[in-house]
Amino acid sequence: MSGGLHITLGVAGADLRPVVTQAPALPVARLMCGRAPEDVARLARSLFNLCGEAQDLAVRLALDLPRAEADLGREILRDHLFKLMIAWPGLLGLAPRALPLGWEAGGPRLVSAVWGGAAPAHLAEWLAAGRGVAPALAALAEAFAPGEAVAELAPLTDPFGTAPQENSPAGRRAGHPLMAEAEAAFGRGPLWRALGRLLDLAAFAETPPRGETPAPGRALVPAARGTYALEARAEGGVVTEFLRRTPTDHLLAPGGALEAALGALPAAKASRAGLVVDILDPCVAVVMEGCHA
Repeated sequence: MSGGLHITLGVAGADLRPVVTQAPALPVARLMCGRAPEDVARLARSLFNLCGEAQDLAVRLALDLPRAEADLGREILRDHLFKLMIAWPGLLGLAPRALPLGWEAGGPRLVSAVWGGAAPAHLAEWLAAGRGVAPALAALAEAFAPGEAVAELAPLTDPFGTAPQENSPAGRRAGHPLMAEAEAAFGRGPLWRALGRLLDLAAFAETPPRGETPAPGRALVPAARGTYALEARAEGGVVTEFLRRTPTDHLLAPGGALEAALGALPAAKASRAGLVVDILDPCVAVVMEGCHA
């Protein structure tokens, strides 16, 4: 588990120079090993309460414990809706909106609510029309010029590795035509990432997410921030191995999306750094200082 985050924003000419310091991580493997598998599942859920359903499912898949995936989709939909309808509008000076009635059920009704009707064929037209959650995304398009706060990363091909990768909802939906339109116009910046979250919501509203076990003792589980990778083994009734990689691990890796995006934000827009971090969404407490952050 990643520790808290301290970001100092320095300036070099017209550019920001972020310095990111991370508190020591929780010794997760030491806490988990030596416990019974069910105890590990319960402890993981209490320790990692952000994306708790995804965390719980990953442990249960890796250790072959009884599980239920029904609440995973609800958790992802809730977190995506909160960002799109409450958090980001507030940070952009827009009025927050109530979540759609019956959002927990997902389905076509929720998809129609977030798009404001049928899913659009062209991003620019939808942003201009102001349907659904378009006002928040249109405000992002106004707040960040093309090339600002962009982060170009390799796709997620080694979820158990530590190298920086695009482990995010936007990465999951990078092949969608609307994502290509956003990238061509603005790069892989805040609008691209926010649109990815919207497309992720729409996809999971129609087809509930599921975890997978690519190999014995290994689990991959989609979550609101990206994909959790967990490896665990038990012997003699106790857990003997426990390894966990999270979207935040990849986000905060040297050369990762957080460092790249803040480094691509002009010093004149340092006041937008908090919005950039909120869109990247590390699952740790963040303290930011310097340069009117």
